[in-house]
Amino acid sequence: MAVEGSHGSRDSGSPRLFVTGQLARPALERVLGAMAPPFPWKVAALRIKVAALMTTDYIRRTLKPADEAGEIILPGLCQADVEALGGHFGRPVRKGPKDLRDLPEFFGGAAEAYDPDGPHDLAILAEINDVHRLGDAEIVALAARYRAAGADLIDLGCSPEHPIADLGRIVRLLRTEGHRVSIDTWNEAEALSGDAAGAEYLLSLDSRNIALAGRIAAVPVILPDPGRGVPSLVRNVEEARRRGARRVLADAVLDPIHFGFTASLCRFAEARAALPDVEMLMGIGNLTELTEADTTGITLLLAGIMSELQIRFALTTEVASWAQGSVRELDCARRILHWGRGRGAIPRGYDARLLTTRDARVRRPAEAELRDLHARVTDRNFRIDTDGEAVYVFNSERFVRTTDVRGVFPRLGVDGDASHAFYLGRELMKAEIVRRLGKKYIQGEPLDWGYLTWTEEEAGSHARRT
Repeated sequence: MAVEGSHGSRDSGSPRLFVTGQLARPALERVLGAMAPPFPWKVAALRIKVAALMTTDYIRRTLKPADEAGEIILPGLCQADVEALGGHFGRPVRKGPKDLRDLPEFFGGAAEAYDPDGPHDLAILAEINDVHRLGDAEIVALAARYRAAGADLIDLGCSPEHPIADLGRIVRLLRTEGHRVSIDTWNEAEALSGDAAGAEYLLSLDSRNIALAGRIAAVPVILPDPGRGVPSLVRNVEEARRRGARRVLADAVLDPIHFGFTASLCRFAEARAALPDVEMLMGIGNLTELTEADTTGITLLLAGIMSELQIRFALTTEVASWAQGSVRELDCARRILHWGRGRGAIPRGYDARLLTTRDARVRRPAEAELRDLHARVTDRNFRIDTDGEAVYVFNSERFVRTTDVRGVFPRLGVDGDASHAFYLGRELMKAEIVRRLGKKYIQGEPLDWGYLTWTEEEAGSHARRT
């Protein structure tokens, strides 16, 4: 990695001054402290949130380095003129790496490794909806799929219209398969049956059925009364404890968009303030299932809210077609956020598994570059690429620019070779997908669909490269 700029000289024993913004200060101090560089250092956090926005003039006016400070190191993304600043401050000024996590490597050490299978502190309850409709084999298969995707507990979603006479039998069946189980029911008989069979959590209780809190061994999930807000949640938590519940989870209830979504987010924040020592749960299905949009971003955003509010339990499901994969997405998100939170880092630059329809880094050739390459091609093998505006197909005889890959074949002169035509058709369609989505295209290589296509080994390799 190139080191930019220098001016003058200073005693190597003088502390190096690392300049940053307010947002990055904790992460920078943590990285410097962990790497223990063989030189003294100080951090100067200027009164700007994003360090990359610092200009030459702003730094000149704002930074007041101490007399003993030596070299000044700016963030790699900062666009300031290091030569001008070096002349102004009378000491060396240079830019560090673009990502502060690369500081150890920048100074000759080893970069901090990210483990995509690393620790987390969020338990996932994956709900099997309308369990009364399913046979035992289907229930076991769904539970196994959810567990493989990262679920910690299998939640049995019951229907008030179709109570199950012996819910405990299904709980015992899943426990025999090695699953931890929770039950989601308002039916007292189902609750007691599942509890007796070893269910660990019961969703959910409010003032209407709070008496169950004193009759079950399972941990009750407590709700506010409908329309009563956080004060009723606090009362219900206190009542559950009064009735003998030694442990409870509080759920402030996430509402769908246009049906109180924003207010419900505020309610979760209010609940955390009112119940600072109570474990909390958030059911994210009211957003992932009831919003017709790709769930990867929705899931990470909600997981970020849970991370900030110290909500350690999340309930999700995969009923809607667009929500397939929600359990795996939540598993990725909880690890991404746990790593970033512990380092004061934003969730960017170390794990791109939740980028499915976009890519983390996209570099495209310009048309002039492709035309220059075409001028040097001497064989008839087709090259395919895209600049994001059009798809280009060329060999020694042809150079075709198109925005309609379906109509380009007659212009290529491909006759009599079915396998070659198949290859070109596949690559052209892949290039067209890339052009429309803004992904990266490499001829002959599969597209990167994030967690949807990576094995765990590939995910770890990608994370280390990123």
